[in-house]
Amino acid sequence: MNALLPRILKAAYRKEPISSFIVIVGAVDAVLGGVGERWSLLSFGLMMVVLAVALRWWQTQRRETELADQPVTHYLPPSSSRPALPMLSTTKRQPPR
Repeated sequence: MNALLPRILKAAYRKEPISSFIVIVGAVDAVLGGVGERWSLLSFGLMMVVLAVALRWWQTQRRETELADQPVTHYLPPSSSRPALPMLSTTKRQPPR
């Protein structure tokens, strides 16, 4: 579990750095507020975490709709306009005498 958690956090942070940063800040605020019995800081931290999760969900929903709306782009034509090349033979040529 110790090696798995950093991998998951790194992968999540690389995908969505802004919302991941907001989650980290909110979680730190929530922990500090809970340990120090500062209920306003705890509630602020929890609201930040909920906001970041909602932001990440909104971004993934928007990305899925954008990908569905884009037409497929073909960069190459379906068939070549040049004639096919002749087949190569593997027979060796005899040197001239």
